[in-house]
Amino acid sequence: MKRHLKRYIVDQSAEPVQPVAERGLDLIHNPILNKGSGFSEKERDELGLRGLVPPRVMSLENQVKRVRENYNRKTTDLEKYIFMESLHARNETLYYRFLLENLEEITPIIYTPVVGTACQQFGHIFRFARGMYFSTSERGQFRKIMNHWPEDEIDIIVVTDGSRILGLGDLGASGMGISIGKLALYVACAGIYLHKTLPVVLDVGTNNEDLISDPLYLGETHKRLSGDEYYDMVDEFVTAARDRWPLALIQWEDFTNDHAFPLLEKYRDKVLCFNDDIQGTGSVALAGILGSLRITGGKLSEQRIVFLGAGSAGIGIADMIVAGMVEEGLLVEEARRRFWFIDSRGLVTTTRGDKLADHKIPYARDDEFIPALLEVVEKVKPTILMGLSSQPGSFTKEVIQEMNKHVDRPVVFALSNPTSKSECTAEQAYAWTDGAVVFAGGSPFDPVEYNGKTYVPGQGNNMYIFPGVGLGATVCGAKKITDSMFFVAAKTLASMVPDDFLTRSTVYPSLKNIREISANIAVAVCEVAYDEGIARIERPDNLLEYVKSKMFQPVYVPYEAV
Repeated sequence: MKRHLKRYIVDQSAEPVQPVAERGLDLIHNPILNKGSGFSEKERDELGLRGLVPPRVMSLENQVKRVRENYNRKTTDLEKYIFMESLHARNETLYYRFLLENLEEITPIIYTPVVGTACQQFGHIFRFARGMYFSTSERGQFRKIMNHWPEDEIDIIVVTDGSRILGLGDLGASGMGISIGKLALYVACAGIYLHKTLPVVLDVGTNNEDLISDPLYLGETHKRLSGDEYYDMVDEFVTAARDRWPLALIQWEDFTNDHAFPLLEKYRDKVLCFNDDIQGTGSVALAGILGSLRITGGKLSEQRIVFLGAGSAGIGIADMIVAGMVEEGLLVEEARRRFWFIDSRGLVTTTRGDKLADHKIPYARDDEFIPALLEVVEKVKPTILMGLSSQPGSFTKEVIQEMNKHVDRPVVFALSNPTSKSECTAEQAYAWTDGAVVFAGGSPFDPVEYNGKTYVPGQGNNMYIFPGVGLGATVCGAKKITDSMFFVAAKTLASMVPDDFLTRSTVYPSLKNIREISANIAVAVCEVAYDEGIARIERPDNLLEYVKSKMFQPVYVPYEAV
């Protein structure tokens, strides 16, 4: 049955009554339209619902109370994740209403860090199918398979090949949890319409032997495709998706470095797309650094920055910071000399004798090779230390205190996800620097009480950035996503950190304001598109109001039969 939701859900703010094509159980079993016990008396009469739902009409507010009561009964984070996804599958309006009312509490459950555990257990907790899977055994049929999705209008596709899920490695088809989680954040944070999102997994196989031998694993049980076979499969997917939904934005998510950079370079000027691990992470980290400099003082172009981890996220962050330094007057090569990258072998240099991956070459130094982080910190005396290594505990007390010897207010971002992979904890960083550190994590950390003062660690969460970028690109009909959009998103986010947050060493604004943040980022992205001549939609007189009018609100709208 093809739902054609676009016929009757367009803009809830503009339509006081929505005509619906479905009735009875079909309506109840449609999670986008279902209201459960919330259908009105009139709707029950007109839509064939009498006897199919309990007799008492419940308000959305009372339904939220019931969700809260049942949520609180769950004793583990994974149980809470399963509960939320089951609600997601039954009643999406109620799911997003509860999520938005409790965003800071629930986001770590539906996304990082708990989504990592959910992906690891995906085959064992599987309840229902969501999204689309394109597998190696179905190559040559992708365009036909695209027609199985019932919606003719899609704004955002999040696609992963499951090869590098957070810091957990190859999880194959179980990476679907990442695509689902990202799109939930698009809806919650930026108001992308429910039916215009599509989570996707490209199942190219897996090299994870534990998954291959697991009888409950849901993906293909062969080794990953490589070389031309891999790229041909991705190209078939992109071609089919563009043919079915020519205006859809494709977000690349959690691809290994050897594929992330080539895929972005191949498609970025041909397809409306971006890589969140490279560009989104770079943007949110730059925003955090700009916020940090409001605390520590000094110019961006004066910083000495050491990275532990030289993958897609690290290089994406460095490229974004370089853009900021260039804006302050440095040449690109001068800016890159402000960076020191350490990978699994040590300092990335042109002198150490191994063949460097292409993405590392622009930041390879001509210096003497140094094997260990502590020695690099001793030599460089960095002002900023960035962790993207997935090596828990790698920011040791000795490393942090050596940094603090030379810098009064060291900036330390331990950005590896999930929390179990963090280079150090917030509590450790504050204790080792006697509260002087400006700290942010990739996953959330609780406030820290130290010497009678409360410190609130920031979280360098991509959800501050990518929903607003996606919203802006779709609202103005951008033809492509440019790095300028992520740069302006970072500056917009940094400008929204209140002064009183900075006194607590907090470098990101509250997630409670995420919709306002996303709307402002979307406006900034639209302005870039108009300035660069890549917007398809004429600029409205009041861009902010126009953006807000396009954002889904989780409220029940009265239905009438078609």
